[in-house]
Amino acid sequence: MGLNGFPILSLIVFVPILGSVIILFIPNKYEKAIKWTALGVSLIPLLLSVILWLNYDSSLPGMQFTEDYRWFPTINSRYRLGVDGISVPMIFLTALLTPAAILYSFGIKKHLKAYFALFLMLQMGLFGVFTSLDMVLFYVFWEIGLVPMYFLIYIWGSDNRRYAALKFFIFTLSGSVLMLLAIQVMYLATGTFSILEWTSNLQPFREGFKVWFLDSSVARQLSFWAFFIAFAIKVPIWPFHTWLPDAHTEAPTAGSMLLAGVLL
Repeated sequence: MGLNGFPILSLIVFVPILGSVIILFIPNKYEKAIKWTALGVSLIPLLLSVILWLNYDSSLPGMQFTEDYRWFPTINSRYRLGVDGISVPMIFLTALLTPAAILYSFGIKKHLKAYFALFLMLQMGLFGVFTSLDMVLFYVFWEIGLVPMYFLIYIWGSDNRRYAALKFFIFTLSGSVLMLLAIQVMYLATGTFSILEWTSNLQPFREGFKVWFLDSSVARQLSFWAFFIAFAIKVPIWPFHTWLPDAHTEAPTAGSMLLAGVLL
């Protein structure tokens, strides 16, 4: 854990959801309070991400600012967070774009509380994806990031928003199912959900090992293609890209900012 044990990553991840809860308790008639609370809360991770970047030592290998706590010991899953030279800029980009998108959204009139609460929830999901070092935790944050985007398109999108939201949901749900399958196969092969252990063990599928009724070579190919298609849908790349034009054109402008700037 960096910064003398200060849990900066947990704060970056969970401050937005705290803001979402606060917003839900603000009466609807106080529209300015809702908007400025959302903006103020979104600026806290921006400040923390600047501190994170300034304290990150690019000369050191491996993960930094790591946090590791017991979570689900029965399945050997832990609450593990950490960052490297790729995730630090992505965290900063998310922290920078979210206040800008919220500020642009001050003109929103419909369902203000839900809109800004979902936006902060989306920010939390993105931060979680960029910091997770446990695959169960990664998957949870991955799904948390998709749910708000669906509702942002469905409720605050343009004229064809329902079709775009449904298409987004079907594609991303398909990718999520495939990712869950791949995660289960990897767990059965390695006995852990630790991403660091997965990457350090270059041959988790030893010869003669079976996953369910599949031999090691088939299980290896299954997990690879399941992960590949899941991420290909999210990126997206051809031929899994057809949800993107509809989502971009129908999503509210602020949602498209995060969709194009961070989610893809």
